[in-house]
Amino acid sequence: MEVESGVVHPDPTLGVLWGKSDAGGRVNLLLQHLLDTAAVAEVLWDNFLAPRLRDQIDNATGGRGRSFFALVAGLHDVGKASPAFQSKDHALASAVRDAGLDWSPLDELSRRWHHTLAGAVVVRRVLTQPGLDARAQEWIWPLVAGHHGRIPNASVLRSPPSRGNAQGLGVWPPVQDALVHLVARELGADLTLLSPIRHPQRGVQLALAGLIVMADWIASDERCFVGIDQLANVTMDRARERARDAYARLQLRRGWAPTRLAATSGLIASRFGVVARSSQLDAVALAEAMPAPGLLILEAPMGEGKTEAALGAAETLARRFGADGIFMGMPTQATSDPMFSRVLAWSRGIDPDVPVGLLHGRRRFNREWYELQRTTAFTGVDEFGCDDPYGVSTSEDRAPHAQVPSEWFSGPKRGLLAPVTVGTIDQLLHAATRTRHVMLRHAGLAGRVVIVDEVHACDMYMAQFLLEALRWLADSSVPVILLSATLPPAFRADLVRGYLQGALRHRDVDLGELPESEGYPAALAVSVEGDRPWFGTRASQAWRPPMDVLVEILDEAPDNDGSQVARRVDEALSSGGCALVIRNTVARAQQTFRQLKELLGRDVVLLHARLTAAARAERTAAALEALGPPKGAPTATPRPHRLVVVATQLAEQSFDVDVDLLVTDLAPLDLLLQRVGRLHRHQRQDEERPDEVRKPRVIVTGIKRGDDGPPLFPRGSSYVYGDYLLLRAAALVEVAAANGGWKMPTDVPRLVARAYSDEAVVPPSWEQAAERARQDWDYALQERRARAEQFLLAGEDRLGLATLAGLHDRPIADLDDEDAVAAVVRDGEPTVEVVLVRQDERGYTTLGGRPMGPLGEGISDASVVEEVVGSTVRLPARPALTRAALDLAPLPGWSGDAWLRRMRALVLDETRSACLGGRVLTYDEELGLLDGRST
Repeated sequence: MEVESGVVHPDPTLGVLWGKSDAGGRVNLLLQHLLDTAAVAEVLWDNFLAPRLRDQIDNATGGRGRSFFALVAGLHDVGKASPAFQSKDHALASAVRDAGLDWSPLDELSRRWHHTLAGAVVVRRVLTQPGLDARAQEWIWPLVAGHHGRIPNASVLRSPPSRGNAQGLGVWPPVQDALVHLVARELGADLTLLSPIRHPQRGVQLALAGLIVMADWIASDERCFVGIDQLANVTMDRARERARDAYARLQLRRGWAPTRLAATSGLIASRFGVVARSSQLDAVALAEAMPAPGLLILEAPMGEGKTEAALGAAETLARRFGADGIFMGMPTQATSDPMFSRVLAWSRGIDPDVPVGLLHGRRRFNREWYELQRTTAFTGVDEFGCDDPYGVSTSEDRAPHAQVPSEWFSGPKRGLLAPVTVGTIDQLLHAATRTRHVMLRHAGLAGRVVIVDEVHACDMYMAQFLLEALRWLADSSVPVILLSATLPPAFRADLVRGYLQGALRHRDVDLGELPESEGYPAALAVSVEGDRPWFGTRASQAWRPPMDVLVEILDEAPDNDGSQVARRVDEALSSGGCALVIRNTVARAQQTFRQLKELLGRDVVLLHARLTAAARAERTAAALEALGPPKGAPTATPRPHRLVVVATQLAEQSFDVDVDLLVTDLAPLDLLLQRVGRLHRHQRQDEERPDEVRKPRVIVTGIKRGDDGPPLFPRGSSYVYGDYLLLRAAALVEVAAANGGWKMPTDVPRLVARAYSDEAVVPPSWEQAAERARQDWDYALQERRARAEQFLLAGEDRLGLATLAGLHDRPIADLDDEDAVAAVVRDGEPTVEVVLVRQDERGYTTLGGRPMGPLGEGISDASVVEEVVGSTVRLPARPALTRAALDLAPLPGWSGDAWLRRMRALVLDETRSACLGGRVLTYDEELGLLDGRST
C-alpha cells in the first residue's frame, strides 16, 4: 500500500483484514466497521450531542469537533489490524497470511495482547509523524485504548519482545498507518485534526470516550450493519447510509431544542400553573446570575416547592449553558416513582417529543412507566443484551410513544444516555466509581443539568462518591442542583469544596469567602469567574407562616413490643384523626402494627421494605390518596375519620402525607426534623382535625431515659445511626420537650447546626458516654472513608491531571447488577431481591395461589405474570442469608420471560415459609416478610 502526501491508494490487502467474523451471517471487513463507526459518530454529532458538549469539543479542536469526533471514532478498532487479533479465527487468518501479512507462532502473552492496546500503539506512532503535534497523542490514545471500557496506563503500551509479533512487524506497521490515513481520507479530513489546539477538560475527555463506545456499539449492531466482505463494496457513502438508517431504526434522539427553553420571566407560573413562591423565584434568579455553570444548593422546608424551584432553575441553566436535559437523582426507588410522574409532565411542557427515562430495578412496577411501554414498538434484541425488560412483545401495530426512551437505552450501562432521566442517586454515584464503561455514564451526564433531591440522605460513605461525582461534573462544566430540607453546615461546605475542586482542578480550595447561610429558605450558588470562586446567596420568605410544634418524649424500654406506643396513639386519636408512626427497623414496625391492630382494627396500615412490590405500591398509593394534599373537587375522597400509618424510614423522604400526629423513633436530628415535615403539612380547615390533635405534636419514642445517666436506645437504632448522633439528638429533644417544643420551620437551620457542631449539647451526666460514642463515630467515619476510596474513580489526589491515562490502572469492579452497585455505593450489608412463589403437590403457584405448572411455565397469561413479578421482595440484610440467596435460581419455566429469567425464586411451602441461610422466612399478608431464627 502506498501513501503519498497523505493520499492513500487502497490495496487488496484490506480485503482480507476482518473486523467481525459474523455480522448478520457474513464477515464484516475491518475497514467497513471503521467507516461505519465514523459515520455513526457523524450522525450522533448532528442529532444527539447536546450543544454544550459540541461546543467543548469544538473549542479543543479549533471548530473542527465534528470531523475530529468522527475520525477518532473511526480509528477505534485500528488495532484489529494485528496478528494477535487476526489470528483469532483460523479460516480468516489463513487468507490474511496468504495476502502477505504473516506472523510467527504467538505465545500465550501475545495472544492476550488486546486490540484496544494495539490500536493505541498505532495511534501514538502515527501522531509522532512529521507535521503532526505529538502532544496530541497524550490524550487521544486513551480514547482508543478505552473503547472496551477500561483506560490503562501508558506503561502497558511499551511492547515487550514477546508482544512485538502480536502487534505486527515487517509489513504490518505500514498497513496499520495506511488504515489511519485511509479513514481520514474517506471522511474528507486531514490528520492534523488529531492535533487539537488544546487539551479539553478531563471530564470532557471521559464523556468523549463514552460517546466513542456508544458509536462502536451502534455500529456493531448486526441488524443495522450486516457484514460487507468485499472490498469493492466498502464505501463511505454506504457507511453513512447505514448509520442514518440505524439511528432512525433505533429511535434515538437528543433532548430539548434550545428554542423550547423559556426565559426566566414568569417561568415558574408558565410551567407549573401556580403563583411562584419567593424561594422558587430566588432559585431561578440565582441560576440566571451565575457567570458560568456551577452548583446551586436549595434548602427549604418540606412542602415549600423545592422540586418546582429546581426544575425552573434547571431549565434556566440548560438555556444559558447548552444542556438539553436533566438527570434527577432520588434517594430511593420508592421516591423515584412519584418524581418520574412530575418530571414527565414538566418535560412534556418543554418538548412533548423528548423521551423521559426511569432508572431503577423496580421500574416495571411503576404503573405509568409500564403503560407507556405498552404503547411502544420495540426493535428486538441486540448482542449487547438490549431487550424488552417489561414483558411487552414486539408488535408492528404499536407506534413509538414520544416520551418513551428508545429500547437501546434499556441496555446495560446506557440508561443515563437518555436525555431526561429520573432514578436513584445510585446512578450518579456509580459514575464516581472506577468501573468498566464508566465513561458511558459521563457521556450521558455531560450534556445535562444534574439534580439531586434529599441530598442530606447521603451518609458519610455515600458522600465520598457524591463528592467525587461533583468533581467530575464540575470538570465537565455540568450544572448541578442539590436539594435539602436539613443540611448540616459542614456537609454544605464539603459539597461546595468538591464542586470547586473540579472546576478549579486542584485540591486546595479557599472557602474563606463562602457566605454563611442566613434565613430559611435559603439558596447558595457557586461558580467560577476567571480563576476565583464566585458565590451568590438568597434568603427567601417561607411560603407558610411558622408553626409551633409540641415535643413529647415517650419513655420506651428498648425491648418493648410496641404496646406503649399503641396505647398512646389510641389515646391521642380517641376522637379521630390521622397519625404517622415511624419505626427505625422493620421488626419494630411489625410489632407496633400488631399492637395497634388489636386496638384500632382496620384503621391501621403498615408500610416497609419487606412487603412485596405489589403490596407496597398498593399501600403507598392508598396512603398518599388518603393523607395527601387537600382535594378541591366535591367528588374527592374525604379524609379518613381515623387512620394510622406505621412505617419505617420509607416515610422520611418524599412522602407527601399530611398527618395530625407524628410518633417517631429517635433519629439523628436532621432526619428527625425531616419526619416532622409530615406533621400538619398542608393547610386544612379546623374541623378537619379533631380537637385533641389540632395542635401539631410529635411524640419521640425509641428512647429510655436513665435516672441520672445517658438514655438507652433500641439495638436497631444504634446499629443504623450510631449512639453519638442519637445522644446529641436526644439532648436537643429533651430541651425542646422542656421548653414548649419547636417553631417549624424557623428553628430547622439552628437545630441542625447545633446537632452537627462541636458544641457540647449533652448534659454533664452524659458526657462520658457521649465521648466514647464520639470516638467510635470518628473511627467509623475514617474506616468508611478509606473503604469508599478503594472504589473512587480517581479521587482528590488526581485532580489536575491532563489526560485519562491510567484511569483504570488499579483494580476495578464490573458492576452490571444493580444490587452490586448499591452494595458498593451505599456500604450496607448486601441484599438480594427474590420472587416469592409457592409449591404444592400440583407444582408451582403464585403467592396468591394461581397455578403455574410443574416448571413454573404457566406465565403466558399476562395477569399471572403481573402477579408473579408483583411478588418480588427484598430479603433482610444478613450475610448468611444473602450468601444462601445467591444460590437461588429462576424457575425453569421462566426462561422465556425477559425479566423473570434473571430473577431468583424463593419457593415457599403451604404455610408460606422457607428455610434459607439458617433463617425461617415467612410471608404474612399483613405484616410482610417475617424473619426468624431457624431451630
